[in-house]
Order: sequence, then structure tokens, then C-alpha cells
Amino acid sequence: MSFDGLFTYKMVKELSPLLKGGRIMKIHQPFINEIILTVRSQGKNHRVLLSAHPSYARVQITYETVENPKEAPMFCMMLRKHLEGQFIEDIYQVGLDRIIIFKIKGRNELGDISYKNLIVEIMGRHSNIILVDDERNMILESIKHISYAVNRHRAILPGHEYIYPPEQNKMNPFKATEKDVLQQIDFNSGKLDKQIIAQFAGISPLFAKEVIYNAEIANRITLPKSFIKLMECVKSDYVEPTLIKSDKKEVFYYIPLEHVEGKRKTFSSLSKLLDAYYYGKAERDRVKQLAGDLEKRLKNEIDKNYTKMKKLEADLKEAENSSKYQRYGELLTAYLYMVDKGMEEITVENYYDENKPITIPLNPHKTPSENAQWYFNQYQKGKHAVVAVREQIEKTKEEVLYLENVLQQIESAAPKDIEEIKEELAEQGIIKKRNTKKTKNQKTTPVLEKYKATDGTLILVGKNNKQNDYLTTKLAKKEEVWLHTKDIPGSHVVIRSTSPSEQTLLEAAMLAAYFSKARESSQVPVDYTKVKYVRKPSGAKPGFVIYDHQQTMYVTPNIELVAQLKMA
Repeated sequence: MSFDGLFTYKMVKELSPLLKGGRIMKIHQPFINEIILTVRSQGKNHRVLLSAHPSYARVQITYETVENPKEAPMFCMMLRKHLEGQFIEDIYQVGLDRIIIFKIKGRNELGDISYKNLIVEIMGRHSNIILVDDERNMILESIKHISYAVNRHRAILPGHEYIYPPEQNKMNPFKATEKDVLQQIDFNSGKLDKQIIAQFAGISPLFAKEVIYNAEIANRITLPKSFIKLMECVKSDYVEPTLIKSDKKEVFYYIPLEHVEGKRKTFSSLSKLLDAYYYGKAERDRVKQLAGDLEKRLKNEIDKNYTKMKKLEADLKEAENSSKYQRYGELLTAYLYMVDKGMEEITVENYYDENKPITIPLNPHKTPSENAQWYFNQYQKGKHAVVAVREQIEKTKEEVLYLENVLQQIESAAPKDIEEIKEELAEQGIIKKRNTKKTKNQKTTPVLEKYKATDGTLILVGKNNKQNDYLTTKLAKKEEVWLHTKDIPGSHVVIRSTSPSEQTLLEAAMLAAYFSKARESSQVPVDYTKVKYVRKPSGAKPGFVIYDHQQTMYVTPNIELVAQLKMA
């Protein structure tokens, strides 16, 4: 648990000087569990993210941009009614709990000064964002409604009194002395880190393990000293926001934890640290919410096509064996004088195979010549079937490739890309078309993701087939450079330059590899060529192209570089 009570304490210290006295200009709810406040303070606009996500709950200033829904949800409308245009008078933490309160001053409908509390409770799956009338301590609205049937201690419903989560009656670590630490810890019981968590408020396993690590040999002398030393660090203004990555896990904290091994990266603020840590994680979860059923449908369609392919391959094998029917017909014709109507089989010499005896099944109800003709007809049917079945197999392979490509696009899509993917699948007949009315002036031009290379060159990326087709066949100029992973489903990437530098080419290839099925692989092959050598065959599936005059380079996707190159 990285976002513990101590991290919350440091986050409040970071936000307070930036936002206190600021005016709430805009409020948006881009996703079901998240609110973004645009706060004007000290001559700048700050985008404050309040998240009650079950896994990614947090409070921070965010530098990421997200698309807002056309219609604001009810909770967002309520916040706009009570908070837009009002001022943030204070930001504070409740004890050392992961509860942050924004005290907001404004005027009510009568023009009298009134106070509202916007409370963010960061408690895992129980996280919530609650708007409370300060004078009456009454809940006006919450992003999640909780009844007494769910929580016997309190209800989070409009009109109810706001009650804090139950206290855990732990000691405040800020007030603890070395003697207090000794009294709270039983060294004979072991599991010292768990004892620290159980006895002191606001402390996570990360902090507790850091105390023990810094104590080296944890005993009655070293452990209290290590605890107090780290708490003095918390009380001070010192922060060194650090993201630590290893093969097994990824953690963040307000200091560079020494007990955690891995590659370290520091940031200038806690908010920037959180943007880096949650980059892609929260967005991927949002995409799952929007496209969960779509992914299941695509996987089912892929499974159906694989089953169909197995049957077609069995049919092909049988059709390719139809040459034996031609041999039966020719042998029957040669030995017709030996065949009588009513016979069920006949054994003759096979002059195709060194006159070895061969038994030919017969229909006793047919004449000898009818039996021979039946075998010739079966041979002709089989011969035609081979061509038809092979065509069906190729079409099925193309369908699987197309579906897997769309599935990959969903995996790397932003929430705004999902609607275009749904529209495309409806056009292909894979899902039902929705009755959506389009006005004459409605823009249908796909919005491409933009990246800026180190030297300033613009790089465009298609995140779905509609964007890919638009980018490659309409927008890109003939002499510009086009990239795509070699034989791997992925995005079309175009460098808006006729002669990009080696560094720009490498960065564009990195983007092509990252937005492909090989995102987690190393040394991914990426083809690049001029746009004029890329062609879309007539009648081809969306996003499908063929190309030549290509060269291949090998790159390893780097999420940090992708985030660094992305344009706002």
C-alpha cells in the first residue's frame, strides 16, 4: 500500500500551498469513479484529480488529459451546482487516515456565506467522494451510495448525517517517543513490521519494513531509533518522490525506500510521480469497463473461427483424397465386364500400383456403369471442393487476423477510441448497429494521437482501424515515412517528415512496437517505408494494407519514452 496515511500527509502538504485560496472554475466527471476540478490559483489552472477507484483511489494534481462525456453524470451536476465559482479555503487530513477534506467557501442562493466539505476517502474498494453541507454536517451527494444494509456503522446517502469511518484507536506516530515504541512492540512475538502497522496510525507495510531495514539488526535500541528517525523525516519538508521498478513489482513512495530493490526514478512532485505510476493502469481499467463485453465477443468470434478452420481443414483433407474416386471409376470402367448388378464390392488388379489387388465398394442397386459414373461424379465434386474449401480457409484466416488485430487495438486503446472500434465492428456485421442520429455537420474525422520526437518532428499514431485507414490513405503524404510491426498486429505510425533523423526513426519504431501485440516483448521487428509504397487492396478489411521497399529495425518498447513523447 503506497498511498498510506503518511503519503496522504505529504500530499496534503503539497496541495495546500498550490490550491488554498484558489477558485473552482470547472468540474468534470470523465469516468464513473473520478472527478477533475479545474482550480485557478496563483495565476495558473491546476487540474485536481479526485479518484474513488477501487484499485487506484488517490488525490493529486494531474497533467494527463482525458476526454469528458457529452452529458455530465448526476454527481458531477450536483458538484457544479454547489462548488463551481467557489473558493478552496482549506485542505486538511483527518488524523493520519487516508481522508482528505477540501473546505470550500461560497455563497448560497440567498447570497449568504456558506461552507461545503468535499471529502475524499481513500479506502480501497470502499473509497468514496462525498459532498457535505458543513453547517448541518449533512450529506448532499456522494459518488457511491452506501446503505446501512452494506455498512452498519454509517450510511453514505443524501440527507444523512456524515459520520467518519470508525476509529482504529492506534497511537499517533508523530507524538511517539522511543519509549512509546518500546512499549508498543513485543520483540519476543516476532513479525515486527506487522506489529508496527497494528500499533501506529497511518503506517503501511512499506514504511514498517523500511523502519526494520534501517534498524539493520532490529532490537530494543535500534528499532525505536530507526522509527523516530523516519518519523522526523515525515515531519520535515523533505520529499523525494520515487518510483521503483523491479521484475516482480512496481512501487512508489515519497522517499526512495532502501529495502525495495529495483530501478529507481525520482520526480519533482508527488503528483508527477502518481501520473507516471498510474499512466496506462487506470486508463486500461477504464477501457475494460467500456469494452469488457466487446472483448468477450471478439474472443468468442476468434474461437468460432478457429473451430471453423479445423472443420475446413478436415474437409480439405477429405476433398484432396477424392483422387481415389477417379481411380475407382477408371478401374471399374476397365473391368466393367466383371461387374454384375447386385454386387456389393469387387476385387480387381490395380494397374496403377503394380497390379496389386484392390477392393472397390459398389452400390448393389446401381448398374455397373452407374457405379463407375457415380465415382467420376464424386471425383469432380471433390476437385471443385478443394478450390472452394481453400478459399474458405484463407477467408477464415483473414477474419482471425482481423479480429486479433481489433482485440489488440482494444488492449492499447484509450477510452475515446472505443466508440470508433464499436462503429467499425457494427459496419462489419460483428456487433449490432446502434440507432445513433448523426447531424449533417457532425465531424467524423478520426482524432489521431500525436507524439513529438526529441528533435520536434511530429509523429502520428492510429489507435484503431478507422484511424489507421485515415492516417495512411488520406492524411499522410507520399514521401513521409510509414511504420508498422512486422507480421504482428499493431498501429500504423507516420513520421511527418520526408527524411527523419535516425533518432526520430527509432522513436517512431518504439511507438509502433508499443502500440502492437508485442508491447511486452523485446527486440520487436518494425518495418518502415515511404507512404507511397503502402497500398490498400480493393475490398480489404479495415486497417489492412500491403507494402514493399521496406526496411526492418528492432526495438524494445519503453513506456517511459512513450509518455515522454506524448503531446497534450
